[in-house]
Amino acid sequence: MSHFPDTISVIIPALNEAQYIATTLASLRPGPGIDIIVVDGGSRDDTAALARAHGATVLTSPPGRARQQNLGAAAASGNLLFFLHADTLAPPDYASLIRQTLSTPGVAAGAFSLQIAAPQPSLKLISTLANCRSRWLQLPYGDQGLFLHATLFHTLGGFPDLPIMEDVILVRRLRRCGRIVTLPQSVRTSARRWQQLGPLRTTAINQLMLLGYSWGIAPNTLARLYRQQAGSLGSSSWWKQI
Repeated sequence: MSHFPDTISVIIPALNEAQYIATTLASLRPGPGIDIIVVDGGSRDDTAALARAHGATVLTSPPGRARQQNLGAAAASGNLLFFLHADTLAPPDYASLIRQTLSTPGVAAGAFSLQIAAPQPSLKLISTLANCRSRWLQLPYGDQGLFLHATLFHTLGGFPDLPIMEDVILVRRLRRCGRIVTLPQSVRTSARRWQQLGPLRTTAINQLMLLGYSWGIAPNTLARLYRQQAGSLGSSSWWKQI
């Protein structure tokens, strides 16, 4: 008797992502056992229309990556959840990799390695350091494509409804539940944040956000400071890697 694989719900928060959303959805190759949900935070461009044209279910939400992802998870039919940013391409065999990883005893969650879509040596160094941190500390970030069982996600209460650091907080909670695996296969994410602000400034801002959070500064305050320093490029470009 054949066994139908676990269903994966891919949840993509988006805000004014018409430039990227079609390519991202094309990398996912919808089919049996794959449920794709785009949660639009009020885009003023063609993000929602493009997502529908590529076969995704489109939900609408107030902007905010945490609440958008939580809404998508609440509507998901899959027993496995894969959170992907709208400017990030999944590896070709992402579905089988997710199923295999989450079937491993003792694994609470997983993510992919990071590849930044630009040739600059400084960005290659940033991605290398991020991947080392992710593996050694079991601390991947949201732009690496976090995935986990839906039951565990809901048991932990989902992403905290905060304007920043929601992925860091969830991953730290997950580490208490089991091992977090960073796979060698990579997602490929847009370099727009680093290209707009510069690698050094982007890294400095992100490090300061982490330091401020560890010092107990409220996430709402950190988010306000982040906007002042980095500007707004849309939901999915928020809070890129250190």
